[in-house]
Amino acid sequence: MDVRQLEYFLAIVDHGGFGKAAQALHVAQPSLSQAISGLERELGVQLFHRIGRGAVLSSAGTELIGPARQVIRDLRTARSTMDWVRGARRGRVELVTMPSPGIEPLGTLTRLLAQQHPGVTVGADAAFTPDEVVQKIKQGACELGLIGTPGPLQAPGVDVLPLEAQDFVLVGAPDADFPSGDPVQRSALTGARLIVSPPGSHMRQIVDEVLADGADLQIVAEVAHRTSILPLVMHGTGLAVLPSAWAPLARRAGARVARIDPPAQLHVALLSRSAPLTPAARAFLAVARSYRPADHLGA
Repeated sequence: MDVRQLEYFLAIVDHGGFGKAAQALHVAQPSLSQAISGLERELGVQLFHRIGRGAVLSSAGTELIGPARQVIRDLRTARSTMDWVRGARRGRVELVTMPSPGIEPLGTLTRLLAQQHPGVTVGADAAFTPDEVVQKIKQGACELGLIGTPGPLQAPGVDVLPLEAQDFVLVGAPDADFPSGDPVQRSALTGARLIVSPPGSHMRQIVDEVLADGADLQIVAEVAHRTSILPLVMHGTGLAVLPSAWAPLARRAGARVARIDPPAQLHVALLSRSAPLTPAARAFLAVARSYRPADHLGA
């Protein structure tokens, strides 16, 4: 087994087939197939079931994904560390983030990192649930992850650095029918038109609690992509309950923003894999350790 074979295997998994993987790797498809056949012979298992011109992962192939990613990740860490030792203060932070932490504190952390290490690039993948973030880190797809949960997180197998607790706020267009007061009582949402995220999110849970308390409100849009919520608000579609990470953007867009009462919070943390990190990831982690919630005010 060699690194090239594992890279080819993961490319097939990530691109959904031999043909697309060969194009992404810039190799001939027969060469790719031969490399995988050699890997299967060496391991003594079939990694893919060939069905016509397609291929489907076998159970053995599914089990290989995690270890293969860890091997590739560890080799990248070793190479990056040696580059850093030689004085090449460059690299790439590979992290995954949920939507609201992807607004803040990601924006501030990236700005601070760029100030201290201008040669380092941040690559941010997307995830919508805490479990997705944890799994991507455990499987070696990313080194770091920004996560938002209803309460403090405990995740065996990864290191957790708590960063801040963001209050949830009510956001509406400047000319919207907006409840009075700051904070706004949840009971005052009776009669409101709301834009929500799908069931299972903390944002949706708050709205569901208001409904359970007997408030007569209308859900006018259910949006999986959080980045669509603020534009819908500004178009006058309805109000939205969002973490305070969105408040600065909302205010700059001219939206009205108010706290809600009883309050609710989104607990934001930075997760990292327990194995050695690349120098670029360690630099990002060092910035995160010195982060204070008020830092975003300087952005």
